[in-house]
Amino acid sequence: MFSMKVILTGATGYVGEGVLRACISDNRVTKVLSISRRPSGLTDEKLEEYLVKDLMSLTADDAKLQGYDAVYFCAGTSSSGLTEEQFRPIAHDIPVHLASIMPNRQNMTYCYISGAGVEGTRQMWCRVKRQTELDLQQLGFRQVFNFRPAAMKPTKGMIHLKKSDKLTAFLYPAFRLIGMGNTLEQVGRAMINATLFGYDKAAIEVQDIRKLAQTYRD
Repeated sequence: MFSMKVILTGATGYVGEGVLRACISDNRVTKVLSISRRPSGLTDEKLEEYLVKDLMSLTADDAKLQGYDAVYFCAGTSSSGLTEEQFRPIAHDIPVHLASIMPNRQNMTYCYISGAGVEGTRQMWCRVKRQTELDLQQLGFRQVFNFRPAAMKPTKGMIHLKKSDKLTAFLYPAFRLIGMGNTLEQVGRAMINATLFGYDKAAIEVQDIRKLAQTYRD
């Protein structure tokens, strides 16, 4: 039986809560360390919460970061209304900093939530997230996977839902019909399977998420 321990960010956000729930429900994940500014609102015997006001304050000698197999970086925010100077620290500096202080990186997997179309345009958010993808690849991890979902359907029972998230859930059937939809359960399961079994490319697009989510081996 495969097993692993995971560090997760963004548990109080839409994607992070969905991935956290997928980890909790998967018996191959034996422990989740949720790093967040606020409690997730979830309780489970395999969940430990590490409340940190500023992820940039974390250092490589932090004992709480020892002994993990993967990082699932799901924290983030919309670029809407933000300048590049405001968006870059959130979408680039923090995920790269957390990656750079991970101990035993050569044996770890790092999964970063990027976005669909990140290579397709020169929009500000695409430039920033693409740079993050490239910088993460240079930090010596065993594996780095850049997840590029589009519309994501929430998992039943989620508590961190904004109005825009509920609208996404309502429109999800249409997005899925045109090949641009994943469930958050699929995203989480795909991260777990990619960590355990690898994948043949670093950029994980919508269809790759579906494919990875179907892979399960005892």
